[in-house]
Amino acid sequence: MMKKNDYIDSRLRENDGLKKGFTLLELLVVIGIIGVLVSLAAVAYSSAQRKSRDSRRQSDLKSMQSAEEIYYSENSYLYPVTCSDADVNIKGIWPTDPVGADELVYTAFCDVDSYYICAKLEVDSKGNSTALPTTADGTNHSWGTGNYYCVSNLQ
Repeated sequence: MMKKNDYIDSRLRENDGLKKGFTLLELLVVIGIIGVLVSLAAVAYSSAQRKSRDSRRQSDLKSMQSAEEIYYSENSYLYPVTCSDADVNIKGIWPTDPVGADELVYTAFCDVDSYYICAKLEVDSKGNSTALPTTADGTNHSWGTGNYYCVSNLQ
């Protein structure tokens, strides 16, 4: 008759030859789950970067608007006329785009009575595609469709 301890010892000896580890299917499932999580994180990170760059562009334009208004109040209530499509120079300061790309992102239209400065944004928060509006002189300055953030004279 086999004793209880002998039975346990024989069972343990039988399992000694078995290797413990993960099966191929288990490993593939885990790798698949990790892949899905990494792809979701990459999309979220990319979207956050675009929104951050757009926020910087908007902040730069607000700073430019403040500079224009200060210039206006200090110079006989006239805006600088050194602003044009090719050469925008508001007191020697013009923002660099956060992407650093060569493509045109900022545009401006100025005369002594008004100004209009726009930045083309990467993210369209409203889901719309719009063109640049027509300026006070009746000229339609447009890059085509896209989402734009613009500031203009406050006076």
